[in-house]
Amino acid sequence: MSVAIELRGITKTFGSVVANDNVSLTVSRGEILSILGENGSGKTTLMNMIAGIYFPDHGQIFIDGEEVVIRSPKDAFQYGIGMIHQHFKLVDVFTATENIILGLKDDGKYNIKKAAKRVREICDQYGFDIDPDKKIYEMSVSEKQTVEIIKVLYRGADILILDEPTAVLTPQETQKLFAVLRRMRESGKAIVIITHKLHEVLSLSDRVSVLCKGKYVGTVNTAETTENALTEMMVGKKVELNIDRSDPVNTEERLVVKDVTCLNRDGVKMLDDVSFTAYSGEILGIAGIAGSGQRELLEAIAGLQKVNEGDIFYHDPETGKVEDLRDKTPIQIRDLGVRLSFVPEDRLGMGLVGNMDIVDNMMLRSYRKGHSMFVQRKAPKDLAEDIIKRLEVVTPGANTPVRRLSGGNVQKVLVGCEIASAPTVLMAAYPVRGLDINSSYMIYNLLNEQKKNGVAVIFVGEDLDVLIELCDRILVIGAGHVTGLVDARNTTKEEIGLLMTKSSREGGENA
Repeated sequence: MSVAIELRGITKTFGSVVANDNVSLTVSRGEILSILGENGSGKTTLMNMIAGIYFPDHGQIFIDGEEVVIRSPKDAFQYGIGMIHQHFKLVDVFTATENIILGLKDDGKYNIKKAAKRVREICDQYGFDIDPDKKIYEMSVSEKQTVEIIKVLYRGADILILDEPTAVLTPQETQKLFAVLRRMRESGKAIVIITHKLHEVLSLSDRVSVLCKGKYVGTVNTAETTENALTEMMVGKKVELNIDRSDPVNTEERLVVKDVTCLNRDGVKMLDDVSFTAYSGEILGIAGIAGSGQRELLEAIAGLQKVNEGDIFYHDPETGKVEDLRDKTPIQIRDLGVRLSFVPEDRLGMGLVGNMDIVDNMMLRSYRKGHSMFVQRKAPKDLAEDIIKRLEVVTPGANTPVRRLSGGNVQKVLVGCEIASAPTVLMAAYPVRGLDINSSYMIYNLLNEQKKNGVAVIFVGEDLDVLIELCDRILVIGAGHVTGLVDARNTTKEEIGLLMTKSSREGGENA
């Protein structure tokens, strides 16, 4: 295999932060190379230099053995390099084809029919499933990602870089993407994937290059390594990959959901007659194929989704009163101690204000109009410092704008804000989405701490292994129905998988 890209001694700094420190590595044609490292280890920065978004302070880049200078994404395209970013750059009101040809010179006018034909040819060649005439705003996340990949292929890219491509995909969508990437590898393309998911690295890539705190640690053949060995390379020390699950103690009813039904704007039932109880001092997991109603359920409890039928009762541990949450506004529900930490697909758009620093984001979450004409900064600053320390957020300081943090570090701040608010019910949806394995285990341990403190924790996750290892009970939702409730200590992935694919209440209650 010929070497497509070689990096020699690449260094990049941002102020006092050294993002990449003398990194050298190679990518060959006809191979998939995974770039692995903790959040903030410099993976995306390194790839952004190949893609022409950043320019290295020191070092050389070689394409097919010749030294090149890449000063812009346009230069990168001339060398056949295309990067698919974590946050898509598409125009919502345009079709797939219009987005793909946008910005290309075509003798003064665009030939949409000709372009759509070429898009279909690319789809047939690699096995993409996309309608060239579909508008972006009508598409799922995986379809948008497909458009981004076709966009770089249309421009002739034969070196592809994908940043966290599976972070927001379902297991089924991930398998489809991997099948496409394998076909690209067979056609001789060089593919680089930035990811955190070790099992994906082991199933997809040929080699793995590991970065730790901006330095290059080494490259290993995937067939000759293990999850534990890769974790040790990433973190620089042995990491125990097990979750310390304690037994629930002093459990009391905290949240009782009875016969809840929610309709969307078109009158379609998103939740249908859902009932369960969440107890203090336990972690209740929620499993289901993406789009089965998990999001709507948490939003209904938090007051963000209209409940058409049913009741949601909260047993207040401070007053001993039973509150009907259907009567309350989202702010009143938050003030009672029922907190929702939803890690959205767009972390900066929905979760935090990118231009504000961590302290200001903390203040934004706790500040209420009319409290005082003077806003106290000390408590939020102490809180921010505590989150940075406990979750090992890689940042120059608490006053750094959130948009300058890596995606995973943004997420730690997002989850840390809710945990720091001392809730009585903590609903954590996808809290480790896009986090490296070490950071994920920090979050799991924080959720366990909350459980030991008597908090009722509701955890929505994508990884069934983690749900079984972390939770006490697991509620399974299929197509808006509860299809089963199982004891996490006595269940299997296969049992949960079967319940996830049922769409009625055949599952019964096993716990």
